Amino acid sequence: MSADSPSPGTPAGPAPGAPQRLDAAQLAEAFAMFSRASEELSTAYNALQGQVAQLTERLTVLLGALPAGVVMLDRGGHVVQFNRAAESLLGTGLAGRCWDELAVRLIATETPGELNLGDEVGARRVSLSEAALESGEGRIILLHDVTDTHRMRLQAERNERLAAMGEMVAGLAHQLRTPLAAALLYTGNLRQPELAPADRTRVADRAIERLRYLERLIRDMLLFARGDSLGRQRFGICDLVGELVHTLEPLARARQIEFSSHCDCGELTLLGDRKALGGALTNLLENAIQATDAAGSVALAATLEGESVCFRVSDNGRGIEAAHQTRLFDPFFTTRADGTGLGLAIARGVARGHGGDIAVESSLGKGSLFTLSLPLLRPEEGESGQNSKDFT
Repeated sequence: MSADSPSPGTPAGPAPGAPQRLDAAQLAEAFAMFSRASEELSTAYNALQGQVAQLTERLTVLLGALPAGVVMLDRGGHVVQFNRAAESLLGTGLAGRCWDELAVRLIATETPGELNLGDEVGARRVSLSEAALESGEGRIILLHDVTDTHRMRLQAERNERLAAMGEMVAGLAHQLRTPLAAALLYTGNLRQPELAPADRTRVADRAIERLRYLERLIRDMLLFARGDSLGRQRFGICDLVGELVHTLEPLARARQIEFSSHCDCGELTLLGDRKALGGALTNLLENAIQATDAAGSVALAATLEGESVCFRVSDNGRGIEAAHQTRLFDPFFTTRADGTGLGLAIARGVARGHGGDIAVESSLGKGSLFTLSLPLLRPEEGESGQNSKDFT
């Protein structure tokens, strides 16, 4: 027997590397610790379940109380949750449906951000917004019923139009009555046999002058009323400027006014009603010439600014009072005895009918600057099927 061999009767110890065995006390302690941890986890889980139940209840109450429709979608775009308002707008049976199928009923309207629910008469009108969930697992759709708001807006616009029509009718009655009464008075004098030939000619000229004024007023009124009849053709910007110079320069020369023009648009063209735009610019130029005394100056310039072309009519004439500048474009407002009060209203209507506008800058004794700006529609953007806009 070797010296390293255990003696007979001596218990052998655990082999090297073998796991140590736990005694009964250690096992009991480990089991108690596991039981305590399990109980704590169970208590925490129950508490979390209670909080989740409370939050779910509050969310349900909140969604039910919201006047807006709320639709929650999963990543695939299917409805996973909704409230009563959404159900009243979109109908029942929303759960699990694809949003693309529901959105087919939403039809775009003339108001950005507003949609019609269906194309039938009296359809509900809604505004729609959506937001993605931060987790990226879906998105939320919000639908606001704006039917009543839209109806009230239409009613307010109708009332405004009726008020504007009332003012126009009142102004029209005044505009027609005065020259008509003068024409009747002059023509009545022509019936007097003792009237000298020279006086008869003078009275007849006055009557004709008033009747021509009436003719011009009626023509302007018809042009103002036919604001939606804009034609569309393409024409050169500098060609239009040259045509205006040819027409207005003799008038300025007759009044001893210096007339100058400038166009840096080269071969660029505009798409629109050349006659209407020419008439609007002619009106601005005639006003500038009439507001300028002898030895004064009037200028017409056409410049390209970004995607717009600006026609500028400037003068160093009498200028316009600040109180009058806010009313310059109102129908029938005029500061001239022989003015119809429709020229600038028509000019602004023409500009707006082409997607542009007119701005004015003026100082008493220093002159005025009218800027008619129009968007420059490129030929490649398409010219067929252009719908005319209402510029009244």
